[in-house]
Amino acid sequence: MSERHTPTGDRQEAESYEIRLTGHLDARWVSWFDGLTIRHEADGTTVLSGLIADQAALHGLLQRVRDLGLPLVSVTRMECDKTNPPGTEPGRHR
Repeated sequence: MSERHTPTGDRQEAESYEIRLTGHLDARWVSWFDGLTIRHEADGTTVLSGLIADQAALHGLLQRVRDLGLPLVSVTRMECDKTNPPGTEPGRHR
């Protein structure tokens, strides 16, 4: 059975994401990833994190990852803590 999705309108709020890649990116790539934070993990992965405007922007970022040739490990939408005002640190995924 297929799942139906109803349109929610043209307006979408920015969502917080973490995109995990194999390998380490230099800090010089931060502008290429629209201001996302670049964090290097001890396990040799890079985590890109921050607010992404909408699904089209997310797909654009994933195309950039592909263009760099770095293996994609995961993409995680983070739960935002509703007590934090917009632009502050989002809550962790539950």
